Amino acid sequence: MPDIFYISRVMILGAISFLVALAWTPAWVRFLQKYRLGKQIRTEKVPIFAKFHQKKEGTPTMGGVLIWMTVFFLTLLFWLIDAIGDGDIFGNLNFLSRGETLLPLGALVASALVGLGDDLLGIFKIGSNGGGLKVRHRLAMYTIIAAFGAWWFFVKLDWDLIHIPFWGDFNVGWWYIPIFIFVLVATAFSTNETDGLDGLAGGILLTAFAAYGAIAFSQGKMDLAAFCGMIIGALVAFLWFNIYPAKFFMGDTGAMSLGITLGIIAMLTNYFMLLPLIFLIPAVESLSVIIQVLSKRIRGKKV
Repeated sequence: MPDIFYISRVMILGAISFLVALAWTPAWVRFLQKYRLGKQIRTEKVPIFAKFHQKKEGTPTMGGVLIWMTVFFLTLLFWLIDAIGDGDIFGNLNFLSRGETLLPLGALVASALVGLGDDLLGIFKIGSNGGGLKVRHRLAMYTIIAAFGAWWFFVKLDWDLIHIPFWGDFNVGWWYIPIFIFVLVATAFSTNETDGLDGLAGGILLTAFAAYGAIAFSQGKMDLAAFCGMIIGALVAFLWFNIYPAKFFMGDTGAMSLGITLGIIAMLTNYFMLLPLIFLIPAVESLSVIIQVLSKRIRGKKV
């Protein structure tokens, strides 16, 4: 099919996603406000953003639900229409494929559910440090999701190459698995550090998914580009209510799941080394946390 078809498909999917997410956001905001599902500030927040996060205490969280639920629902809807239909226009909007979008969608939902549970524990103050999962438990759960993705790439898709800009492709063998896991977990936690400031997480993710959507399109990965387009549409709707003054924030259910998904897309396009440029500030922030934690455990004090 000509490129104009795929370009139009990305734009149509993005527009539908935007309109659907925008339509049910007011009801979701009212639900969050009615039951006071407000933001809880974690005590382990990193230093650069911590003082800004504190000012947002009580702002409704779990706004990320509208992003991943919209994407998940519409993806299944268009897949179902294509499966039972006769090739009509709505069937052509189906982009679910084993090689490009099945894993990102599955990881999006799985990590979103983990984040949703963590958000609820934090809101109702269940658990240590004022509520929520401990860092090591969160790390373990998201590592399991990333490990499954690494297995899928390495075994099912037979991927063992990484691309280094200006150098080319390198076969890294089984080292691909730990590299994959590190990229996904680091991206997820870096994304999560930006949540809690008006428009920051959504703006960074919007830029990132747009960049990787363009890369996917240039590589001929049209289903992946369409998937990015749908996420972009939902993100724009989210930002509509998240820019100052924010009516809600993503919460772990949004930030962690979109971070995991972005990491997978970066690996699918083999341009994961662009991620540090996109996430420069949160990457520095995450590195700061790692250094402080290691220093405290090894030296008994922070740097």
